[in-house]
Amino acid sequence: MSEREETAGGPLGRLVGRAKELAGSALEREDLQREGKLQQVQAEAETEAAELGSEAEQREREAELKEEKAEVEAERGEIELEAAEIAAEERTERQLAEERRQAVGEAVEGKQEAAELEREARRAEKTANSIEREEDG
Repeated sequence: MSEREETAGGPLGRLVGRAKELAGSALEREDLQREGKLQQVQAEAETEAAELGSEAEQREREAELKEEKAEVEAERGEIELEAAEIAAEERTERQLAEERRQAVGEAVEGKQEAAELEREARRAEKTANSIEREEDG
C-alpha cells in the first residue's frame, strides 16, 4: 500500500472512500479506485470492530451484574440462615425458660403439698395422742 492509499476511518472515511472509488473509476485511475475501495472496507471494519467492542463491553457489564446479583443473593441467603438460627435459638431459650418456670412452680406446689401433708400428719398425731391419753386416763 502506498502513502496515498492510507485510509481514514469512520462514516466520513466510508464516504471519502466511495468518492475516491468513483473518482478513480471516472478518471480510469485504478490506484485511486483501489484506494477508495480499501478505505471503505477499512471504515466498515472499524465500525464493525467498534460495534463488536461495544457488544463485548455490554456483555461484560451484564456478566458483572449477574455476578454481583449472585453474590448479593448468596449474602442474603447467609443472612436469612443466620436469622433463622437466631430465631431458633431464641425459641429454644424461651422454651427452656418456660420449662424452668413450670419446674419451679411444680417444686413450689410439691413443697406446699409436703408442708400440708406434714401439718395433717402432726394434727393426726396430736389427735392420736389425745385419744391415747383419754383411753389411758
